[in-house]
Amino acid sequence: MDTQKERKKKEDKWFLENEKEFLEQLRKKREARIKEALAHEDKKKQEELKKTHWMCCPKCGHAMKSQDYKGIEVDVCTLCEGVYFDRGELEGLLDREYEARRSFFFDLLGLS
Repeated sequence: MDTQKERKKKEDKWFLENEKEFLEQLRKKREARIKEALAHEDKKKQEELKKTHWMCCPKCGHAMKSQDYKGIEVDVCTLCEGVYFDRGELEGLLDREYEARRSFFFDLLGLS
C-alpha cells in the first residue's frame, strides 16, 4: 500500500515538474491547427470569390471575353464594352512607340 502511495506521489511530482512543458506543447499544437484551419478557410474563400467573379465586369457584372489586340490580351465586357488590362499588359503597351500605342487604342475602340 505504501508503494502505491509513493508511486502516486512520484507521478504527481513528475507531472507538476513537466506540466508547464506539456501545456506549452499542447498550446503550440492547438495554435498550429487553428492557423492551418484558418489558412484553409481563407484559401477556400478566395477560391469561391474567384469562381464568383471570374471574367465578370467590375462595372456592370456581366460576362467578359478575352481578346487579343496586337499581341496584348485585354478583357472586354460583353455589355458595357469596358476594357480591362491585367497586371503587366498596360505596361507592355506603354513600352511601345507612340504610333503603335495610338493605333492600338484606335483599333481597340473601333476607330481605325
